[in-house]
This record gives sequence, C-alpha cells and structure tokens, in this order.
Amino acid sequence: MKKIPVTVLTGFLGSGKTTLLNRILTENHGKRIAVIENEFGEIGIDQALVIDADEEVFEMNNGCICCTVRGDLIRILGSLMKRKDKFDHVLVETTGMADPSPVAQTFFVDDDMKNLFALDAIVTLVDAKHVHLHLDDSNECREQIAFADVLVLNKTDLVSPAEVDAIERRVRSMNGVARVLRSVAADVPIADVLDVGGFDLDRAVATKPTFLDPEYPFEWAGTFELEEGIYDLSLGDGPDEVMDVVILPLPSGAAAHDRAPADRALRLWAHEAGRVQPGADLAPSEVGPSALDVAAKGPKSFRLRIPAAGRYGLYTEHLPVEYGLALLRGGAAVAPIASEEVTAGHTHDEDVTSVGIHLEGAIDGERLNRWLGALLREKGADIFRMKGILDIHGSDKRFVFQGVHMLFDGREDRPWGAEPRASDLVFIGKNLDRAELTRGFERCRA
Repeated sequence: MKKIPVTVLTGFLGSGKTTLLNRILTENHGKRIAVIENEFGEIGIDQALVIDADEEVFEMNNGCICCTVRGDLIRILGSLMKRKDKFDHVLVETTGMADPSPVAQTFFVDDDMKNLFALDAIVTLVDAKHVHLHLDDSNECREQIAFADVLVLNKTDLVSPAEVDAIERRVRSMNGVARVLRSVAADVPIADVLDVGGFDLDRAVATKPTFLDPEYPFEWAGTFELEEGIYDLSLGDGPDEVMDVVILPLPSGAAAHDRAPADRALRLWAHEAGRVQPGADLAPSEVGPSALDVAAKGPKSFRLRIPAAGRYGLYTEHLPVEYGLALLRGGAAVAPIASEEVTAGHTHDEDVTSVGIHLEGAIDGERLNRWLGALLREKGADIFRMKGILDIHGSDKRFVFQGVHMLFDGREDRPWGAEPRASDLVFIGKNLDRAELTRGFERCRA
C-alpha cells in the first residue's frame, strides 16, 4: 500500500503558517488534503481562520503537538486511515512554539505510523521582519530552522533587500542544506512545498543524535508485581497542584519502560484526564490518565484497586521524588521491580504564556483601534502574537484580526451565518496581564 505523504508546516509565532496553509488549500492541485491544526493558546481559533474548503480540519488545542498531545496526533492519523481512500496528503500545522523534531519522530518510532505515512518535508516559515527578536533567546525558533527541509523567508516586503540577505545568511549558517525560498504573504510555488521528498532521516539524526529516542509526556515508569486487593498511592507536596498518572496491566515479563507498553501509555495520555480527589479510588485503565488532585498541603492518599494479581506499570507526569510518591500495602512500602526515568517531552519557555478572551456583544471598531494602538506602543515588544475573530458593530461579517509585535491588521471575512456572534481574542507573549487585557477589551464594546 502506498504511504500517504505528510507535510509539517512550522515556524515561530506569526510567521505566516496559516497564510501558507490557506494558499495550499486554494491551489488547483487536485489533491484531497487532511489538515491537522495545533495551536498554543487558551482559545482555539486557528481552525476558524482556515478557509472554508472541502478539506477536513482536525483541531488540537489542548496542548502543544510536540508535548502531551503527540498521542493525540497518532490517534487522529489513525482515524484518517479508516478513510484512506479520501485523502492524498496530510498537512500538519504546528503551534508557533513547537519543536518539530518530536513531530517528525512520530513517523519513525511508532510502528503503525511509519507503515502508513511518509514524512515528506518539514517546511519552516521565517518572519523576515521579526525573527531577529527571537533567534537568540528562543530554542523553538532555532530548532524550527535547524530541522527544516524548506525554509520560507516570509514578509520580505517589510524589510530592505540588504536585511533579507542578512537573514538568509543567518539561517543558512544554522541550516546549510535546506532549500531557501523568499516570499511575500507566503506566496510560493506549491510544488516547492508539497511532494518535495525532502526529509532526510540521516540528517535529522546528525542534527539531533537523540532524534530516534522516543519522547513521552511522563517522566517516570515503574514496574510492579501486585496481588489482588487495595493499595495506597501516597504523595506529599510537589511542584504542581495536579499530577497525571496512568496505570496499566503489563504482559508477563514486560517492563513499563519497554517500547510497546510505553507507547500504550502515550496513546492514553492523548485522552482527557479524569480528576481524582484524595481518598478516592484508582484502578488500572485503558481509557485515559487519572489527574490526581494534590493541591492540598500535607500527605495525600489514593486507593488503588488491583483487580487481579499480575504485573502492572505506573507512569507518572513527574518524578516520584518530587512528591515523595510511594505505593503502600497495609502501611508497608511496595518497591517497583524495575523503574526508569523517561526522556521527557519538549518543554516550553515558561515565560511565554497565552491569554484568551471571549466576549459577548458587538465591538466598536474605533475603540478597538485606539486600545490596540496604545497597547502595542506600551507592550508591543512583549506581545509576540495576537489573533482574533471579532463581531464588529454594524457589520454582518466576521472581522479577522492578526498581529505580530507592533504590526497588526484586520479584514472582513465571511458572513456570520447561523453561528453565534461573539468575539474571541488571543494574546501570546511575555509578561501578559490577564486582568488588564480583559478590562481593555471589555471597554471596546459598542
């Protein structure tokens, strides 16, 4: 069976990924393309920014695609294969904060994925106007450039030819083998970004020697031999108020950190976690992770019910030592027969956060312009990305708003139709004051 090619669109916040995606979808290429959207933001609006085309859009906004939702990517791709006669190509648009290497890794370390899909290329967009602000202090920005098979220097109309030349020299010094294209509004030949056969596994391993080492959303895997009955999972205070765990039955002789059991745990991590309060029951599950509520100060205990004697794997979001985690039976500690600290998934710069605001009621366009103008004059350096779909007073069409640092613009989009009219605005950046941003946006009501 012919493998379905996959193109990964990546690039730092506001570089033009969705613009290129929309350009691909409107091109007369005759392909049926499935689109997988992922975004770094509290309110998912990227799917609404993708044009209304025949292609199906699958949105993942519960985390970065290269972190906890990589299992979600595998789940969605698996569901696509049930309809493989309908799709010729898959486009994955990552969040602007994604490290593309774990996304690419999916197609080489997961047996099902590598048998069904072929990674065609990683296409990285580079914002010629603003990339210099992030190259030195953002690992994600550098990794996106280093792993690219095709580099699109976008927004070249916003800088001088000499500046474009300097940027190209800089990115070529970071990645000397990628093809470099220059563009305005992501206007590049589709043949240069689709079906290019550009991904080179040997180069990926040379760039990142740990490329084929699987990365997981959990940091520890413990293997236990347990009898039927009730155990206590005891935890003290730790770094987070909630800790996700997965408990799985294992085949005889298997260890929790073996590839097959660990991949099962990864796929379960893609499902919504069920909240569990101290004193409540836990049980081995093939449904999804359990989110242990560990916010209260002092010791916490959860009852683990083992239905049958056998071998079990315990997977924890954090290392046990961070919470003083212990498994007890009748007050006595039960030690794992094997344990492994697992390569943790990609983590982000914790200074970069997202604020999403949902507002009912129409917005006054003039008030919005004044507020955003003042906001960007004062905070523009810290606001990496803004995007929104707004209900502007007096218009029957959606108003699509986009901004990167000090630059922003908007345009009328399609009519609202039957969907509820409301305004959603997302900010991504550093030192964001949620209360101040919310008050400012609320003052823009008509």
